[in-house]
Amino acid sequence: MLRQLGSESEYARTWPERAAHIEKQVLDKIHRRERVSKNIAVLHEEQLTFGQRVSDKLADVAGSWAFIFSFGLVIGIWVLVNTVALIHHWDKYPYILLNLFLSMLAAIQAPVIMMSQNREEDRDRLRAEHDYEINVKAEIEIQQIHQKLDELRQSQWNDLLAIQKQQIDLLEAQLTLLQGQAETSRDG
Repeated sequence: MLRQLGSESEYARTWPERAAHIEKQVLDKIHRRERVSKNIAVLHEEQLTFGQRVSDKLADVAGSWAFIFSFGLVIGIWVLVNTVALIHHWDKYPYILLNLFLSMLAAIQAPVIMMSQNREEDRDRLRAEHDYEINVKAEIEIQQIHQKLDELRQSQWNDLLAIQKQQIDLLEAQLTLLQGQAETSRDG
């Protein structure tokens, strides 16, 4: 438990450095036009050892309703067979052999399930870091889109000002022309 708390605090303490590293990687991928998204489940599965795969399968089986019902059925049959007087009783009441088997099963099953839960935490961390990468990329691309829109708006504004200046120049030229015509018609 202390090791787990220590690794959590280590994870939290080193997060700013990892976040900066992730941001740098995302920027590099954006410049190279590479995808940032990836299938975390596949990446995590590729890293698992044989023992980890077995413990995950065991945790999946032991954590199912089918296991609970079948295990209850086996215990019920054990108690019934050792209680009914039709056959030789190999484990008489209080079922000490059954208790031994159940204790051994619990002693083996509990650490395996805990290992599986720790790997699930690791998978969740990977998923969280991947989500962070995606969010950083989205934020950067949104900033780039805003910058492009601002540049486009400024360009369009400059174009409008240039067109307006041309229109004013044309109007002034027409006004000068009209004033020149009005003076010649008064003189003539």
